[in-house]
This record gives sequence, C-alpha cells and structure tokens, in this order.
Amino acid sequence: MRIPEFIKRNALLKMTSLNAGVIMVRLVISFFIERTVSIMLGEAGIYAISQLRNVLSSLMSLSTSGVFNGVVKYVAENKENEESLNKVFSTVMVFTVIGSLVAGVGLFFWAEYWSVELFDTPDFAYMMKVVAFVVPAIALQRVFNGVINGLSAYKKFVKIELFSYLLSSAVLILGLFQYGLDGVLFAISITPVIQLLTLLYIFHKVLRKHLHFSKLRFAVPFGKALLAFTLMSFISTILKNFIELDIRIMIKDNISKDDAAYWSAVTRISMNYMVFANAIFTLYVIPKFATITTLSGFKKEVVHIYKTLLPLFGVGMILVYVFRDYVRLLIYPEFEGMVPLFKWQLIGDFIRFAALILAYQFLAKRRVVPFVITELLSLGLFYGFSKWLIGDYGAEGVVIAHMLRYGVYFVVVLIIAFTYFKPPKGEPQEVQTET
Repeated sequence: MRIPEFIKRNALLKMTSLNAGVIMVRLVISFFIERTVSIMLGEAGIYAISQLRNVLSSLMSLSTSGVFNGVVKYVAENKENEESLNKVFSTVMVFTVIGSLVAGVGLFFWAEYWSVELFDTPDFAYMMKVVAFVVPAIALQRVFNGVINGLSAYKKFVKIELFSYLLSSAVLILGLFQYGLDGVLFAISITPVIQLLTLLYIFHKVLRKHLHFSKLRFAVPFGKALLAFTLMSFISTILKNFIELDIRIMIKDNISKDDAAYWSAVTRISMNYMVFANAIFTLYVIPKFATITTLSGFKKEVVHIYKTLLPLFGVGMILVYVFRDYVRLLIYPEFEGMVPLFKWQLIGDFIRFAALILAYQFLAKRRVVPFVITELLSLGLFYGFSKWLIGDYGAEGVVIAHMLRYGVYFVVVLIIAFTYFKPPKGEPQEVQTET
C-alpha cells in the first residue's frame, strides 16, 4: 500500500499531516518573532509578555465559564440533532455572558492592582483595561472554536489557525517596531479579536447551518452537564496559569528576572510544539473517546493513537534536544542561561503528551472526580517540587519539577483511565458515568 493511500484512509494521520503544515509555518514565524522580541526587548520584555499571555490563557476559560470542552463533547454528540444543538448553545451563551461580565469588570476596575501584581508597575493599568474590553471577543472565539472541534471540521480549523496567526503576527511585528514593549503587549491583547473575525469570515456558513441563532434562548437546559466542565476548566486552566505566574515571580524573587525569562523562553518553545498536540486532542481524541463504550475499544484506540503519534513526537523531541544550542542561537541569541533547561523540559513534555492522551478520556466521558484529582495532583506536585528544588538548582529546578510531576501523573492517569471500564465482579461489563 502506498503511503498517500494509507494516510488518506487513516483519519488521524490525515488530520496530523494537515495540521503539521500549519504548525511548521507557525513555528517558523514564531521563531522569527521570538528572536526579534528577545533581541529588542531583552529578558525584561520576555518576562512581561509571558505574564500577559498567562492572563489571556486564563481569560479564555474564565470568560466562557470553562465550557469549551463541554461544547466540543456535546456538539460532537448532537451535531445531527438541531433541537439539542440549540439547547447546548443557549446554555453556553448564558455561561459566556456571566463569565465575560465577571472577568471584564474585575480587570477594568482593578486594572492598577493587576498591573502591579503582574508587571511590578502601575504603568500597564491601561493595558488591563484594553484586555477588559477584549474579553467578549475572547469568549466568542473560544466558543466557536469549540463548535469547530465538536464538528471535527479540521480543514476549516487549519485555515482559521493559519490566517489568524499570520494576521496577529503582522500586527505584533508592527507594534514592536512602532511602540516597543507597549506595542507588543497591545498586539497580544487584541489577538482574540483578530482570531474571532477570521473565524467568522471562514466559518460563518457552517455556524449558520448548525446553529439557528433566532431560536436561541437565555436558558440553561444543559446547565448541570456543563457545570462539570466549568469545574474542570477552573482546575486545568485558571489554577494552572495562576501557578505559572506565581512560579515565574518566585524565580524572579529568588534568583533574577533574567532566569524567569529563561524559563519563560523554554516554556514558550514547548508551547509552540504542544499546539500540535492540543489541536489533535480537541479535534480527534475527545470526539473519538466520547463514542467508545468498551474496554477493548478504548485499548485499541489508545494503541492506535500511540503508534501514530508518539514516534513523531519523540523524534521531534530528540531533534530539538540535539540542536538545542542552534535553537537557542536562532530564537534567543542572548539567552545562554536557558540551554540547561531543555533536557528536563523535553523529557517532561514527552511524558506529558503520553499522559494527556489518556487523560482526555476524563473530558470525553465527563469524569469530573478523576479529572479534578489528577489535575490537582499534577499542579500540587509542580508547585511543591519547584519550591523545593529551586533553592538548590535555580531555574533548572523548575523544569526538573516539570518532569517529575508528569512522571507521577502518567502512572496515576494510566491506572484510573483503564479501570473506568472494569465491571463489578460477577457482572457483565458496562460503562459507568462519574459526575
């Protein structure tokens, strides 16, 4: 069998190959931008930019009350049922209005407080107010992205990702050369608006086909079901970003702002290649796991995903490590202190990738208790190990903590994911739902 035919018949490989092209374009552009920013703004600039990105990541969850993965799940399950789909979307819009109001008001009226907390100066209070006005765009973009993922419309997803990234990158570069750090922070702040407009331009026909906006009601028929995802999102996104912000401040206070920037730079590289993984998880893994009801089916699908993706991801990790000095010189030429961080970060990311494939079963099956327990364990270990190791190993202690945390996380998730399908003794196998 020829390779192109095999890829054509393998949905995961087809999605992976399409997504890989976009990721490569993103990586090249991201490398150029990160290099330019690091040269022009230095460690202090990378530190401030990383702080803002953590805030925006938290707002993606807070502004939608954390229902993104719920949108993916229920759109995937009800895409042929117009009535149920409109009920899901009505509920989502209520959650989104509430989340956006809370986030926007909190940012706008306490802008100076957040500026001091995040940037050690009140000078960026105006930027927090800008972000407050962008919150509704963040929410809508996140919700519509959930619809795309739920429909598994990966071809349109790839187009949206590519065009919106190109536009937002152009705005960022313009802001950098015209206004320096302020221009970059402003460009990052309005990126969700660019993403939303691009999404609506490319995806508006599909949205109109599946979502009849005139039939939407300010009601919550799926409220109880989506509240579970709110809790899970709070743990996985908001708490995670809070801990990352705190660890960055911990590095700055205990070592230096430069070391905090080195860690931020390594995690930024990590984030760029993990974009590939996250797209596959939401476009393929959640919809696929949501339909699996037997242990044999789950095992078969996990093996299929591992055989397809782990070798690709592993080779990528090895290449990044082998050429780490060149990667640093290419992207962050002045950041020599980040080189020792690569090894532990890459090992941790590989284990994380393998673990997250299993952990997405919790989201697909709305298994709230296992998800919350494993996420709290992961975040608690990361914070605890970081605080313990930073004194002896500096910034390197944080990436060692990253690796150790995911080693434990993988073992725990592996056990919990596979015991989900185990029937009580003497009874036939059936799936049990946890809430």
